[in-house]
Amino acid sequence: MKLLNALGAFAVIALLSACEVAPIQTGPIPVDRPQTTGQAGPRLSASAAARSFVQVVRTLEPVAERECRNRTTGMNCDFNIVVDDRPGQPANAFQTLDKNGRPIVAFTLALIADARNEDELAFVLGHETAHHIAGHIERQQQNAMAGAVIFAGIATLSGGDATAVRTAQELGAEVGARRYSKDFELEADALGTIITARAGYNPLRGAEFFTRIPDPGDRFLGTHPPNSSRIDIVRRTMAGL
Repeated sequence: MKLLNALGAFAVIALLSACEVAPIQTGPIPVDRPQTTGQAGPRLSASAAARSFVQVVRTLEPVAERECRNRTTGMNCDFNIVVDDRPGQPANAFQTLDKNGRPIVAFTLALIADARNEDELAFVLGHETAHHIAGHIERQQQNAMAGAVIFAGIATLSGGDATAVRTAQELGAEVGARRYSKDFELEADALGTIITARAGYNPLRGAEFFTRIPDPGDRFLGTHPPNSSRIDIVRRTMAGL
């Protein structure tokens, strides 16, 4: 395991001191912020946020890797947790794969700085590792390919020329990729809740950051479900543990 992609704790602290925090973006269309409940407490100081992030990674990463090995066969479970230190990035976290198929989870500096407590950082990390364990990247690619084929077929049967077919393929891929994205988010919330709890953190407290971010509602072909649905699945998952 390579912690912070060669960035030490002191480097994170120094970078956090200069970063500007932006709201977490949960969908492609900005919406008004909901009212905060005030339960999560004030934002951590830059140094406290950096120390908390390092501690959360050290504690939760081995738990996520163990869950990955127990739930999958032949999957690369060696997570690489990195800090995205590009200037001006909004508060965000995402999961991807490197060219060798190793899972990467990236946190922007703004998200680390926006944390109210370690439980929030742990829940976000648990959620992102859950995306990999559930195979969401591969499943999304399959959905995009299926959508492209279906839309291209419709355009061809309708007498479309090469340009129309290509446009239909692009639209179909986008629709296909988005078709189950809300389900993927809820799946990651549920498994992320389990990972967070087994690492010794409180997922219910961690999920309180949903009360501070823009609510995408139930937008057609949106990429994220309503915040209320996400909080509800955390509560239901915890009740079953």
